[in-house]
Amino acid sequence: MIADHRTSSVVLLEFNELTPSLMERFIAEGCLPNFKALHDESEIYVTEAGEKYPYLEPWIQWVTVHSGLNYDQHGVFHLDHGRDLARPCVWDLLSERNLRVWLCDSMNVSYRAPINGYVLPDPWSSNIPPFPESLAPYHRFIQAHVQEYTNDRVPLRPTDYLKFLAFMVRHGLSPSTVAAIVEQLASERTGRYRWRRAAIMDRLQFDLFRAIYRRDRPHFSTFFLNSTAHLQHMYWRNMEPEAFTLKPPQTSSASSPTPSASATSRWTGSVGEFRALVGDAATIIFCTALSQQPCVMYDEQGGKGPHRPRSFEALLAFAGIRSPYKVAPVMSEQFRVYFDNERDATDAAKRLLAIRIDQQGAIDVGQEGHALFVHCPIARELPHDAMLTVTGAERRARFFDLFYRMETKSGMHHPSGMLWVRHPDKQHHIHSSRIPLTAIAPAILGMFGLATPTFRRSEN
Repeated sequence: MIADHRTSSVVLLEFNELTPSLMERFIAEGCLPNFKALHDESEIYVTEAGEKYPYLEPWIQWVTVHSGLNYDQHGVFHLDHGRDLARPCVWDLLSERNLRVWLCDSMNVSYRAPINGYVLPDPWSSNIPPFPESLAPYHRFIQAHVQEYTNDRVPLRPTDYLKFLAFMVRHGLSPSTVAAIVEQLASERTGRYRWRRAAIMDRLQFDLFRAIYRRDRPHFSTFFLNSTAHLQHMYWRNMEPEAFTLKPPQTSSASSPTPSASATSRWTGSVGEFRALVGDAATIIFCTALSQQPCVMYDEQGGKGPHRPRSFEALLAFAGIRSPYKVAPVMSEQFRVYFDNERDATDAAKRLLAIRIDQQGAIDVGQEGHALFVHCPIARELPHDAMLTVTGAERRARFFDLFYRMETKSGMHHPSGMLWVRHPDKQHHIHSSRIPLTAIAPAILGMFGLATPTFRRSEN
């Protein structure tokens, strides 16, 4: 049970999948002074997701955090499907009572418009618009960079960069962020340190959050970081090579981050900035929803390296798809294709499923009405001359002309997560019993003196 304290404002810091064992280690090593300060003035809990694969995914668990409903109740399975949530989330219930809200990049959100405040959806959202519309320039720019993070080129024009710069100048762009951007661009000229772009995104997002927070002083706000999950997924092998039989390439050791190096120093800096921004009167909730653990099960096959299309249009053309469509990248190698009608989607699914490599299907497809959820299921290393064919057609193509292999993942999900609640009285207590993620939303409502809705009480 989360301790019940009334408050005038709550800030929910969502550091996606940051791992308790790593946090304990880095705090003990003195690497995270601001995390330690927050820890020592908070109620400390360990959460349990209550789900197993394939339902152990952040885009499912964050819906649980925000709604108070487990997966069986909310039914939101895919990223970018938060719109399907039929029940109100915490911010909807607070907004209905004229409390101001500010949702900054939280994953897989839905909201009931018009909402009393601001909503910046996560960069994978193609169906949930920002609110108000004035946030759209930021959302579109960051979305393009995040969805094409692994690609060499981001599909933006010089005018898009100028519009984004003008937006940020009006919304809190700080000198320190400008300096960090200049340093990043200079370092990338050497072909190294591209991974640090994630930290630049964090800085830009905090500048925007701070500008709106200072101006509107919302009663409830969220701030979501995915760089925590991304860097652990990609670079755990570099941080702890002794846990893996497949060692990191020697060429990557000097340019790849570890959570104990620059990444964690930036995250602890963010925590310090938040503590200074919101002051002592606000309640700060630090939550990770999930955590991670070393992913060693793919080491014998050369690691888990997903393959992503170089061009979605080129892949769909190779499949023989001619119907009008719209592509929306999701995470990693996954993407959605939206058609005008279900008949065209069904035809496209058959064509994509006909693409083969050797005797194996090269594409997995799930159909949802007029939309397809698509990815390449092959994560093993392939020979450079691997060929794609289309069953029933005379088309062939080199696999690596249409796909590229992404970096090998070395972290995988774990159901335990961190939950630290810093009340204004700053009483510290470590709770031994674990709590479900479904307990968080009712606790937040209780902090504002609101009762848990009856549909949540009856279903839990």
